[in-house]
Amino acid sequence: MDTKQQEKERQKLLEQREQLLEDIALLEETLRGEVDIDVEEGDPDVIEREKSAALLATLQARLASIDDALRAMEEGRYGICERCGNPIPPERLEVKPDATLCVTCQAEIERLQRRGMVAPRPRWGLDLEARIGEE
Repeated sequence: MDTKQQEKERQKLLEQREQLLEDIALLEETLRGEVDIDVEEGDPDVIEREKSAALLATLQARLASIDDALRAMEEGRYGICERCGNPIPPERLEVKPDATLCVTCQAEIERLQRRGMVAPRPRWGLDLEARIGEE
């Protein structure tokens, strides 16, 4: 990936990160508010809090993904699949700049997850530094 394209993706990631931080702060503020819990089952306030908490967890996971992609840029491994070490197509990175897996590996991981098999994520056991040095 050329530096111009990478800088474009970096800016996109930084903008998404800033928006996520704002959204997370808003949700956290909302969740800090006290709720009078009604002993009735299905209390709408409790249900809304649970939905907000689930959304907050999703946003925090997305933020971690963006931070991982920014770190990968700094370390020179952006655009390389964490699982197989092959380049991630620029078209995929344009649509999902925080992608860390190529389409093939992503599909395989999703298939494993549907089967209930948890796939290891942290670096997938791949020695990317050695792989990068070969090129």
